Amino acid sequence: MDLKLLTQKTIEIVRQASSFIQQEAALFSRDKIEYKDLNNLVSYVDKEAEKLLVAGLQEILPEASFITEEGTTGQEPDPTALNWIIDPLDGTTNFIHGIPVYCVSVGLARGKELLVGVIHEPSRNEMFYAWQGGGAWCNDKEIKVSNVPLLQDSLIATGFPYYKFEKQKRYMYILELLMQKTHGIRRMGAAAVDLAYVAAGRFDGFYEYNLNSWDMAAGVLMIKEAGGTVTDFKGGDNYLFGGDIIAASGAHQELVEVISQNF
Repeated sequence: MDLKLLTQKTIEIVRQASSFIQQEAALFSRDKIEYKDLNNLVSYVDKEAEKLLVAGLQEILPEASFITEEGTTGQEPDPTALNWIIDPLDGTTNFIHGIPVYCVSVGLARGKELLVGVIHEPSRNEMFYAWQGGGAWCNDKEIKVSNVPLLQDSLIATGFPYYKFEKQKRYMYILELLMQKTHGIRRMGAAAVDLAYVAAGRFDGFYEYNLNSWDMAAGVLMIKEAGGTVTDFKGGDNYLFGGDIIAASGAHQELVEVISQNF
């Protein structure tokens, strides 16, 4: 499998879906919102973008199955197989409210082994991508994680929970600790964007729980290829399908200690 060529083909498919999203952004009305469950929003834009992605990706790699946020394929995914892992519109709530932080995220994995990752942020027209062994890139320029070695000098990104609020107090305590131990905390509202920004050295770290594989597959590969470290909250490797993630550069171990001791 030529992963570089596959990445290039994936980029073109992602670009098409991203163009559709931007066209719809100018016309979108909040009366088109649907609720999957509490605070979990979806729109026809998510669903149609996913269908575009699935159709294009099926053509370039027919043997792969799909793990998708909106479930438009009707497949029962096998996490151990070769899968495209797709979030057609990460940051749906931002999109619906006209906040220009959202993206298309597509990863390819064989089981937990990540092979290809592509993230496009249409509002900034930034295409982030990586393939296994090929480095991480943004708009044809190679990217690296930051070289900041200490948590006290780091800018950290996170996400706020919108369900499973039973862990909220512990989460807020960690947030309080990190406010005092870092340059600051940012909450962008799109985990895939956060991960791409860690890979590009803009954020020095990112952590969040209650995530799905489609939130992180592409971004995790980029961070690894850009020289960063990715673990779950305990410092292990159960992040892709485990729901929680810590991704960082030099301050990764410090971040793991703060979170694992208090979550």
